[in-house]
Amino acid sequence: MTKILLVEDDIELAKVVTRWLTHENYTCEWVEDGIEALSRLKTYHYDLTILDWQLPGMEGLEVLNQYRASGGRAPILMLTGKREIEDKIQGFDTGADDYLTKPFHGRELTSRIKALLRRPVVLQEDILKVGELQLDPRTGDVTKSGAKIILRPKELLLLEFLMRNPGRLFQPQQLLDQVWPNESDATTEALRSCLKRLRNSIDGDSDTSVIRNVHGRGYGLFAEGPGTHSSSGETPG
Repeated sequence: MTKILLVEDDIELAKVVTRWLTHENYTCEWVEDGIEALSRLKTYHYDLTILDWQLPGMEGLEVLNQYRASGGRAPILMLTGKREIEDKIQGFDTGADDYLTKPFHGRELTSRIKALLRRPVVLQEDILKVGELQLDPRTGDVTKSGAKIILRPKELLLLEFLMRNPGRLFQPQQLLDQVWPNESDATTEALRSCLKRLRNSIDGDSDTSVIRNVHGRGYGLFAEGPGTHSSSGETPG
């Protein structure tokens, strides 16, 4: 399913757009500020981003500039109240693929999205690999030693984040901020449950796991090998 990042600080508008995109069978993630948007764009794969121009933390144009400078090639649809041709030219010059002025109709938004997704992407994202695990960010397909693994959406987001940062440890709140942004069910218990299901799906009955919980330091994903057994000081969490 096509994954879209919506970056919009107008809460009511964001809710309307999210409902519309979900109705149109897109997977939509929503963040409210530019700093979080840039972090997500550098961490996860999105097929398309709807980016508001004026944002707290970092303006949309700067998010766009830094994303393109870091090699990001996925299409960006600028969403803004700016109507002057000079503003549009500035957006296109920075790397925007299209430009939609508020207010707009949902059907026009869908039409713009479909047109952008038909364009070929110059640089396709590589498959993530850690040990025997592989994840294709474009399709969400996960395999271990060639065997396919079926994951729930939150488990897939969590695994993708950990696989993009192998060998690093993250405190629970850092993982919650990445996988459960702006959600009321973002609790440490929800994280533990998600991690437990993810481990069971990846490791089965094995007494070793690529996902480790180092007491006092956090969770991380490591290639299988010496030191991954829970008796070495890491707890199953």
